[in-house]
Amino acid sequence: MTSVTGGTLRRRPAQRRSQERVERMLDECARLLDEVGYEGLTTKEVARRAEVPIGTFYQFFSDKQALVRALALRNLDAFLDRVATRLAAEPLSGWAGAVDLGIDEFVRMKRTTPGFGVVDFGEVLAAPGGPALPGTQRMLDEALENNVVVADRLRTLMVDLLGVRPDDGLARAFVVAVEAADAVLKLAFRAHPDGDPDLIAECKRLVRRYLSGHLG
Repeated sequence: MTSVTGGTLRRRPAQRRSQERVERMLDECARLLDEVGYEGLTTKEVARRAEVPIGTFYQFFSDKQALVRALALRNLDAFLDRVATRLAAEPLSGWAGAVDLGIDEFVRMKRTTPGFGVVDFGEVLAAPGGPALPGTQRMLDEALENNVVVADRLRTLMVDLLGVRPDDGLARAFVVAVEAADAVLKLAFRAHPDGDPDLIAECKRLVRRYLSGHLG
């Protein structure tokens, strides 16, 4: 179940049936993003394909932007869960291995997760490599840019699972690393539908080298 908060949903789904309806609407939203893009996405078609009355849709979501925001939050939770599961299960050579693992999981989701090529962690893309539609830089949090939210969640994960010692500059370093990775990975998916492997490798190299000054 998505961890969408009350700030995203108009009403929290208390019963299992309601939870399943919300998940179906998010699933159909993701599929439609692949089929018709954000501009072609309509609340009416999402409700029809999820087999819920349109009135039920508006019980939980105020509009399609709220629906897409909920999908982005679910995507971020899924990504972090996948990274955490692999970090806990696989022996890694410290934080540098975790960087490669995180980039690999992001690329895998780009290739396999419905809708992720259009909306990954909030920013709505006209195509998998961008550009982003104006006004979608703060989909995860009204006060913070999407990449700032992602960086904070990743930093918390690293601190908790790898025992990375936080300091005053670490939060800023993770924002810079996420911004840099985001830009290079967009370039990789502009160059090739599945992501250019050489550019993905360069992204890993760039992030590892930059973070080495902060993580040692």
